[in-house]
Amino acid sequence: MKTKIFTIATIAAIVIGIGSTALAEGNNAKNDKEVATVLTDVSRINKIEVYGNVELYVSNDESDQVKVYNRYYAEDAVVQSRNGVLRISSYSNKKLVVWVKAADLRSISAYDNAEVRSFGKLSGIDLTVTLNNNAYAKFDFDAFSANITVNDRAKADLSGNAMECSLKYNQGATVNSTEFAAGHMVRTVDGVVASGKSSSEFAGL
Repeated sequence: MKTKIFTIATIAAIVIGIGSTALAEGNNAKNDKEVATVLTDVSRINKIEVYGNVELYVSNDESDQVKVYNRYYAEDAVVQSRNGVLRISSYSNKKLVVWVKAADLRSISAYDNAEVRSFGKLSGIDLTVTLNNNAYAKFDFDAFSANITVNDRAKADLSGNAMECSLKYNQGATVNSTEFAAGHMVRTVDGVVASGKSSSEFAGL
């Protein structure tokens, strides 16, 4: 599949066809966060990788769409789609805000100081989430199977439900799952596997 890279070199052509929209009604129209670039030339997103100073919102939808807030084309940011993998990176001091809608999202990986939040229930047959470095995630699941790995000093706030869940993390990570329910959960801490139990037995993780 042809690589699609949206950078400062190509954004001018994209903006002509897509225009801009407001992030929220009632805010100051001059606020940079209200400037949104909709990247419609992406499809079949099944994996998202986020790097750097990025705040990502993800939601399910019938079609794929990437909406980038701020004037990202004027910043040190790259949004790249290739073979179903959407890579978002920004190392600007100002956080890059992105909203991704996907019809068949299966995997999310976050690195550095990236933040990832679900917008509404995040549903799927099999969802894999991996948090690294100092990344943070807040997810409200409605999934059949959820595979969650929290490495390094990453943090995760989990809510919602899944029929099956594999939760792996180390002692340096922070996981809050008091509002998350799973029919069957297997927890692994620092490589030590606990026997599978119902989610009620893991309350207060």
